[in-house]
Amino acid sequence: MATIFFAALFYAATAIFVAGLALKVADYARTPAPLKIPTTPAPTTTGGVWLRMLREVFLFHSLFKSNLWIWTFGMLFHAALLLVLVRHLRYFTEPVWFWVAWLQPFGIYAGFAMVAGLLALWARRFLVERVRYISTVSDHLMLALLVGIGASGLGMKFLAHTDVVAVKAFMLGLMRFDIQPLPAHPGLYVHLGLVALLMIVFPFSKLLHVPGVFFSPTRNQADNPREKRHLAPWAAELEKN
Repeated sequence: MATIFFAALFYAATAIFVAGLALKVADYARTPAPLKIPTTPAPTTTGGVWLRMLREVFLFHSLFKSNLWIWTFGMLFHAALLLVLVRHLRYFTEPVWFWVAWLQPFGIYAGFAMVAGLLALWARRFLVERVRYISTVSDHLMLALLVGIGASGLGMKFLAHTDVVAVKAFMLGLMRFDIQPLPAHPGLYVHLGLVALLMIVFPFSKLLHVPGVFFSPTRNQADNPREKRHLAPWAAELEKN
């Protein structure tokens, strides 16, 4: 029964995640940007905009300049999360890619760094008055969900082990529509349930800043209003009429 439940849950969660994310991105793409509002100092060329976006996505450049402590904890969480996700690729590939195998030891201890970064960011929402004032229930629930995923994963690694070979067979079976038995393990059930919940709520939460940053007019616009007139598509249609 657990195998059937979690197989159905992950198929549903994947469908919601993909469809919800696609709809949100399409909505972002259709939203007009009628004003030229890049945050200055801003690049004046398209190449400069791309470079700025790369710095924002991979280095959190503007956050680094505004608050070093938040940047440190945010970078710690995101870098560790990347390593953890790479490590989990071993459950979805056969044979395991050599670079995924090479990063396995780093991915294990990145789990501790990920949880530490999350706890620091969560503590900030309690300890910093102005941040506490604007924090909502959903902010705390998202952080609790991410901490739960990290903590349950670490628990299976260091406290109550599960059959990782059977887990991999289950995941590969989901990808091939050939359902394999899922190990009976309470910690695994908690971990997989929280991951599925994250996939379901992701397209409707503040975590959508992941693709949203690419559609932010304060970041994706060049500071060239004198050299080139900015005209939204809908405004161009009005001018034609």
